[in-house]
This record gives sequence, C-alpha cells and structure tokens, in this order.
Amino acid sequence: MKQGLLIDMDGVIYSGEELIFGADKFIKHLLDHDIPFAFMTNNSQRTSLEVVRKLSRFGITVESKHIYTSAMATGKFLGDQSPNGTAYVLGEGGLLTSLHENGITLVDTDPEFVVLGEGRNFTLEMVQRAVDMILAGAKFITTNRDPSPKKPGWNNLGIAATTAMIEEATGRKAFVTGKPSPVMMRSARKFLGLETAETTVVGDTMETDIQGGVQMGYKTILVLSGISNKDQLSHYAFKPDMIVGSVDKIEFPLKWW
Repeated sequence: MKQGLLIDMDGVIYSGEELIFGADKFIKHLLDHDIPFAFMTNNSQRTSLEVVRKLSRFGITVESKHIYTSAMATGKFLGDQSPNGTAYVLGEGGLLTSLHENGITLVDTDPEFVVLGEGRNFTLEMVQRAVDMILAGAKFITTNRDPSPKKPGWNNLGIAATTAMIEEATGRKAFVTGKPSPVMMRSARKFLGLETAETTVVGDTMETDIQGGVQMGYKTILVLSGISNKDQLSHYAFKPDMIVGSVDKIEFPLKWW
C-alpha cells in the first residue's frame, strides 16, 4: 500500500529564518525513496513557487507539486461550490492566484463571497467595505484561524484577530477552509493521490495539524520543535500516534507502514 506524508513547515522544517536541525536530511530521505509528500501550510500569502523558493534558501530543493497551501484549498473549495463565482478578497498573491485559477472572478462590488487571507496591504477602509458586503449578504470565508504569536515586533496581526474583528462587526461567523478544517485536510490528501489509510500528518501544533489529522482518520506525528510541548498534551481529548523531538528523529518505515 502506498504511504505518504502531509508536513507542516514553520516549527517542523524551519523556525523563523533558521532551519531546524536535520530537516533537510529528512526531506532528502523522502525524495530519495520516492515517498509521496506535500508541505501543508495554512499561510495563504505565498504562491507554491514562492514557497519552493523559500525552502531553497534552507537548502531544501522541492517542486510546486510538493506544496499545498490554504490558498489552494480555498480556491478549490470555492470553485467547486460556485463555479464562475465572485469574491472580494482581503489577501495577497497566493490567494489571489488560486482563486483566479479556480474560476473565481475578483470584484469590488456585490460579491458572492468575501475571502480573508493573511496580508499587510489591506486597510481598515477595505475591511469596512468587506463588513458592508457581508451585511448585504456575501458569504464570509477565511483561509485559517491561526493566532498571532504575541511577540513584540511581530509584523503580522495573525489572521484570527482580523477574522474576529469582521465577525464582531457583522455578527456572522466565518467559514474556515484551512487546517484543521476537513476542507483542507481532505483536499491535501487528494492532492497527493492518497487514501485515508495511506496518509500521515507531521506537525508541531495540536490544535491544527494533529487535531485535523485525527478528525480525518489519518495517522499523526507531533514534533516538539515548534509550538506544542509534552506538558500540554494532557489538556487535549485526542493524542498523536507518535511524538518525536524533531523530524530527524522519525525512523522509516513508520510502525504503521
């Protein structure tokens, strides 16, 4: 039976601008042994090519076929839900590209959807326009609910904060397409051509990677090189199938392969 991996990036492959020790060798092993994998990221700003270029700076050489973003999941979802639909977008290149590729027309008036992604280029005036559109009947989609790291000097509010602002102003809850939503967890698996029993998720965050994998029936590996730590695990009603310090500690074949 074919087996493959859906791998988070920040906190698993790199931390900020530093490669996590052994991550490059881990990816080389997957490539050398033809193990299907995709980097599965909630960040909707970058196109797949931009993600490939970012990884190359860490000495990791992959192709666009190895990248699956929340922008890609959002574009596919809206394309399936509303072929030739329209959207007003608060977001940047990766999200705009994916929506266009899936047949969604970007508009400034009377959209079917308001779509929120990461970005620093939209203004409060644009947010207010989005609020008015939602109050007028547009459906509210957000690519993820990732929180701010709450660190001084951080240059992005975190999409959870912007989502909450619009929800408060409209009284409407956003539909979330990114991890741990089944929308992204399922479409990422299909992107790799895997079945449920063939899929393993590798991530550093219990609330997104591991929760999403557990809910979909995938195997899960929690790495402790990012956000989560062992002391927090008792807080959750679910648990990963494996816990390792970092990806260089993952031994193949996995015990369930």
